[in-house]
Amino acid sequence: MKELILRMRIFIFSVLLLIPGCHSLSQEFAPPVSGVPSGKWILMDISEQALSVLSGDSLIRQYPVSTSRFGPGNLENSNQTPLGWHRIRNKIGDNAPLGTIFKARKSTGERAVILIDSIDVPEDLITTRILQLEGCEPGINRGGKYDSYGRCIYIHGTPEEGLIGRPASHGCIRMKNEDIVNLFNCVDLNSFVYIVK
Repeated sequence: MKELILRMRIFIFSVLLLIPGCHSLSQEFAPPVSGVPSGKWILMDISEQALSVLSGDSLIRQYPVSTSRFGPGNLENSNQTPLGWHRIRNKIGDNAPLGTIFKARKSTGERAVILIDSIDVPEDLITTRILQLEGCEPGINRGGKYDSYGRCIYIHGTPEEGLIGRPASHGCIRMKNEDIVNLFNCVDLNSFVYIVK
């Protein structure tokens, strides 16, 4: 049933991309307007707390995730998960051990204790790998006070694995540490990411 819903969403996105004026993507980073992106891309469904890797319209893999506890939204300082088309601007942490803690996108050399119980710790640690996102839609998630790159929105590992599957982050998309390694190795720089609520 979930795969059928996913296929329906992909079809709807394809149709919308065919309609002139239905998107305001920056031409520099825009996916093709004739349908879904060719090659591998990511569909991030906030309502399902699921991240799907697709090739064209074919599902390759799906992962449980955790998006913002404050819901979806693109405004700076909102701590919300931004919507719309993005691309992977940077891939950070290649070959770092599981649980490696990053601050300002640099390894601290420390490793976090991975929690499998539903425990919300005070610090929002970023672990293992980082896929840094850049918005593709001017005025929506690119530029000004709606800029996902300026907001430091990532797909990243978390030590709070027991909270995966429900909203718990401060805006980013959290994944289990082994899952983010798998995703990191699966997608390329500049791969498109579509975030939908």
